[in-house]
Amino acid sequence: MNIKFIFPFFLLFFVSACSASGLLDLTVPSGGALFADDFSNAKSGWGSAQAQPGQAGYADGAYRFRIEAAGVNFWSHPGRSYTFSRTEVDVAPVPDTTPGRMGLLCRLVDNQNFYFFVVSSDGYFGIGKTKEGQANLLGMEQMARHEAIHTDGQVNRLRADCIADLLIFYVNDTLVGSAIDSEFERGDVGILAGSFEQGGVDILFDNFVVYKP
Repeated sequence: MNIKFIFPFFLLFFVSACSASGLLDLTVPSGGALFADDFSNAKSGWGSAQAQPGQAGYADGAYRFRIEAAGVNFWSHPGRSYTFSRTEVDVAPVPDTTPGRMGLLCRLVDNQNFYFFVVSSDGYFGIGKTKEGQANLLGMEQMARHEAIHTDGQVNRLRADCIADLLIFYVNDTLVGSAIDSEFERGDVGILAGSFEQGGVDILFDNFVVYKP
């Protein structure tokens, strides 16, 4: 499924997954884990896909997006649903591949409505919202540089807090930005990776965890 997106304009390739979220978000205490996946089990529910722009799926104990086309974004989600969430993941580009973007999703209502938190391989971040297939950054005109983001191919630990109308983004335990929006109240979480002007982006995700704030 291809969807118009922005920043700059690119296409989303949706990787479907099917899994049910139980009552954990009601019974787990604050700070407890609601969901975790180290991607060691290829049947844990994130799905896989292969198409002309690239591919997504489990690989060597991680989840991998390989994007061959320019201006394309792949994303996947485990099929959960949360009102408040604190989502974390380790992410890194495969060595000697084209720089790209990588990040987290929260309150994914459907494939055209969700919040996103992204960093680029050259040290920029953005917080945004996709509504009816159109995406915009929230509280910023363009992605901003931050020194907390590793740009040398090392792992970045990303954290996205979605609490009431607050959207808070941390990178490597450092607060890099925040935004306010109240439109989406509940939805899935997920991961994404994308290319800019060139294809050849190769991104690995690992140690995905959702905590109750």
